[in-house]
Amino acid sequence: MKRIRIKICGIASEEAVVVAVDAGADALGFVFADSPRAVDPKRAAELARAMPPFVSKVAVFFNAGSEEIRRVLEVFPADLVQTEPIDGLERTVPLLPVFHDAEDVVDRVGRLSACFATVLFEASGRGGRGAVPSWARAARIARDRRLVLAGGLTPENVGGAIERVRPFAVDVSSGVESSRGIKDATLIHAFARAVRESEQKQLTFGQTENQ
Repeated sequence: MKRIRIKICGIASEEAVVVAVDAGADALGFVFADSPRAVDPKRAAELARAMPPFVSKVAVFFNAGSEEIRRVLEVFPADLVQTEPIDGLERTVPLLPVFHDAEDVVDRVGRLSACFATVLFEASGRGGRGAVPSWARAARIARDRRLVLAGGLTPENVGGAIERVRPFAVDVSSGVESSRGIKDATLIHAFARAVRESEQKQLTFGQTENQ
């Protein structure tokens, strides 16, 4: 099993940046939407200066329009834009399309197979609420493309999610907070450890099967 990437979303303070990077996060998400974790583009750019060059900066939107995204990107140097697929969106940086869980989500993702090799899958409605999507549907999507699994992940359940879904990456926000919008250093490190332990478990199991 390949290394699972970790994205910590809803970063809004210098402390959260330092802790997430120290825990081994591969990407940090900065929210530009109506949320207790929202930051303005200038503040996000300031926080991003503390990030090492190989940790990705993700601009996170919720059903945003092209003009809104463009205005943010003029100030915040994102490596990736995370939002629902938008027709006619001018992509100056790579897009991570968001798909919300629904009965037909596997088919909807399949129709975009030629456009996106990587997609983010989360519960229906807004993200950041701790709602858990269908891991069964997530696993079906993960068979055909790189899947970023989000929605209701915590240090306690992320190992089971990885075993069930086999995602390319996991994305956490509320599951590593002491209160809404406030990141907790202990929980961030616990989440990262749980990911690595599950990853090692899957690797060991695969080696045993091949012996």
